[in-house]
Amino acid sequence: MTPGLMQPVPLQTSAILRYAATAHPRREIVSRQIDAPLWRYDYAALERRAARVANLLATLGVSPGERVSSLGWNTHRHLELFYGVSGAGVVLHTANPRLFDEQVAYTINHAESAVLFFEKNLAALVERIAPRLTTVKTFIVLSDEVPHEAGALDVLSYERLIAAESDGFDWPSFDENAGAFLCYTSGTTGDPKGVLYSHRAIVLHAMGAGLNSAFGFTAFDVVMPCPSLYHATAWGLPFVAPLCGAKLVLPGDKMDGASLHELIEGEGVTFTGGVPTIWTMYLAYLEQTGQATRTLKRVMIGGSAVPRAMAETFKRKYGVDVLQIWGMTETCPLGVIASPTPALAERGEEAMQEVIWTRQGRLQFGVELRTVDDDGADTPRDGETPGALKVRGPWTVQRYYRQPADAVDAEGWFDTGDIATLDADGFMRITDRAKDVIKSGGEWISSIDLENVAVGCPGVKIAAVIGVPHPKWEERPLLVIEPHQGEVVSAAAVLDYLAPRIAKWWMPEEVVFAEVPLTATGKIDKKALRQVVTQASGKTPG
Repeated sequence: MTPGLMQPVPLQTSAILRYAATAHPRREIVSRQIDAPLWRYDYAALERRAARVANLLATLGVSPGERVSSLGWNTHRHLELFYGVSGAGVVLHTANPRLFDEQVAYTINHAESAVLFFEKNLAALVERIAPRLTTVKTFIVLSDEVPHEAGALDVLSYERLIAAESDGFDWPSFDENAGAFLCYTSGTTGDPKGVLYSHRAIVLHAMGAGLNSAFGFTAFDVVMPCPSLYHATAWGLPFVAPLCGAKLVLPGDKMDGASLHELIEGEGVTFTGGVPTIWTMYLAYLEQTGQATRTLKRVMIGGSAVPRAMAETFKRKYGVDVLQIWGMTETCPLGVIASPTPALAERGEEAMQEVIWTRQGRLQFGVELRTVDDDGADTPRDGETPGALKVRGPWTVQRYYRQPADAVDAEGWFDTGDIATLDADGFMRITDRAKDVIKSGGEWISSIDLENVAVGCPGVKIAAVIGVPHPKWEERPLLVIEPHQGEVVSAAAVLDYLAPRIAKWWMPEEVVFAEVPLTATGKIDKKALRQVVTQASGKTPG
């Protein structure tokens, strides 16, 4: 094979930062702070402060390849760690503060982090877990002051430390396959598993996500990441936005409807994204206040399937397009996104929206998809035949951190644990998690499809479905409803709403009213839900 003769310049996160600071130096970054006014600066200033972070790590004796952890919200200081830490060749472990204390401590210890950066309103959490942290030597609060909640813990101030460092740094060049970010799965079954993103994967993911077929940003966009920075690097948005020269708006830790709307309207946000529970609250706020959106054009929703009623409300009432996304921590996380195509447009607006609203997305360059049956054979791409969903590509996991065996098969395919269909146009639809499928009378019932219909019932905030044993039909679906605050919803009303919208044999065996437990990343926690159902109804789920 004849070798190419192009420059072997490595793909690194620092290249994205240098580009934004050079090509879009004055493009604004706006960030909420913890109990402080909005912070405003630009990409040029971000590079200078990220350089101070990189110099600080050297002062602290942190060497390239070592790990440091963060417990942070969507703030400018956390963003500075994204670039300053990874750019210096150090791995940033973005710990999830919404996990149980034991799990937070487990991930930091598993990462063997030497330094822990944290927000000041997470000081009490840090003090609780500090005695369990076996490798952390330095605690740094992302603030200009040390909070009292830290107790007797020896804590240093981020602002005071970086003020003593130079804002110039010669970003090193190294192997693009070196680790950059360590993200852990939510750990709903067993201990969280670490996924170590390489610089190459991060940059390729950002380039792929910025394509018009995906996020489609331009330098005129104003992007507000509502996926948490600690969750799969906020779906890559902190890298895609500067790569495209877009203004970046960071909402801090305030994801309620009023706080988000204030930023959307005040900063002219055109694009945002997050899990469905955030947008349920946002739409409820708009409905209650009678307000509308002025600049918002697109909302990307992922983490769990988008309820059709939500997508319709955004589009028909507020003129906002919903882009459904599917991915996972193991895919950096973009897998597919439901963006339109000319082939869909030829079918007419209604037909196109039907596909966009009911599919998780379509094939994107960089992620291969296949669905297989129980024998491992490919299932037809007919949009009807479900199979186990497998993926592979340059930003898909090869092996979990500190695990000896690969997480992929001999051909490089990673089993996602999802059941899905693929169609001839390249669109994928998740029908269930493999462990959550309901088999009733020899037929499969999609808990996701049933949930998406039920959540459209007036007064319903969250709908969740699990299977329960049945003496005749093997399993039957049980529906758990969490109403909006102040709303009264009856089982009869829910069943009446479902009757004309689902197959008769899909009708839930029972409707239970309870608070639906969510994982640390905002998904329905089916494991915890089964315990809730046992307590609320006395039925033992399958």
